[in-house]
Amino acid sequence: MDSIAPFVFGINTPKVFFGPGTLNELAGELQSRKLSKPLIICSPSRTSLANKIRDKLSEAGITDTSILDTAKVHNPSEIIGPAVERAQDRDVLVSVGGGSAVGLGKAIALRTGQPQVAIPTTYSGSEMTPIIGETKDGKKTSTTDPRILPKVVIYDVELTLDLPPKVSGPSGLNAMAHSFEALYSRQASPITDHLALESIKALSRSLPVVVSDLPSLEARTAALYGAFLAGLLATATGIALQHKLAHAAGGTLNLPHAETHSIFLPHSIAYNASAVPEHVRSKLSSALLQSTEDSIGGIVAGLN
Repeated sequence: MDSIAPFVFGINTPKVFFGPGTLNELAGELQSRKLSKPLIICSPSRTSLANKIRDKLSEAGITDTSILDTAKVHNPSEIIGPAVERAQDRDVLVSVGGGSAVGLGKAIALRTGQPQVAIPTTYSGSEMTPIIGETKDGKKTSTTDPRILPKVVIYDVELTLDLPPKVSGPSGLNAMAHSFEALYSRQASPITDHLALESIKALSRSLPVVVSDLPSLEARTAALYGAFLAGLLATATGIALQHKLAHAAGGTLNLPHAETHSIFLPHSIAYNASAVPEHVRSKLSSALLQSTEDSIGGIVAGLN
């Protein structure tokens, strides 16, 4: 039996709906909270989905809905001011899409105090965190504030089925980066170790199917579940070298966020390998279906 060292653990989490068709829970959830004037936030590529959500809300009797489709990667400061202005007559933010949409929702929430409902369609995991990144004058900074944690997160797997492989792969590795960082975090505990291994297992087994573009609801569900756990871990253990490097490089050089994580990931894992506890290493091989005992070495070789 493994000995259990003393630890501290505590996180606040949104209310989570997970599974196919859970988008249908949105209207009822807003009505139960007496919210009736949503601002739907998305990037230009997700405007059609935002319109679909507006129609569903209208059918449920929520007719005073506005759409803001200006979300951009790295949350540039020039879009935040106008977005806050657009939100002045709204009572709830509904972010739809990837980390860019969720990030813009957080930027608005930070300045207005409005509640946010996040509906992720990628695997970034940011919807489960009180962490925000903003870019100004070529510099990206991260802030943690409990006010920006979404109140509700809706993981409708059906909304990820049209995500192309070139987005799914890097997005999944971005989530996996959170899980690996949790393994060598100073805030690690038996609870976060378990969640990290579960997340890595789900992502490592589902992403090869997802990026092959096979229409597998099972694989998409597993990938989204892994990303959900990864977001929990980012909240519980914080972000470390991997995310700091990706944020600095991405914000300064305007690089795509998830792809930047994909490039840094094998190197940050190798650099921090010695900090992964031995009892976790043995379980990591099983999670990754590796026969080698050198699970860290196998991971680095595979990612490279």
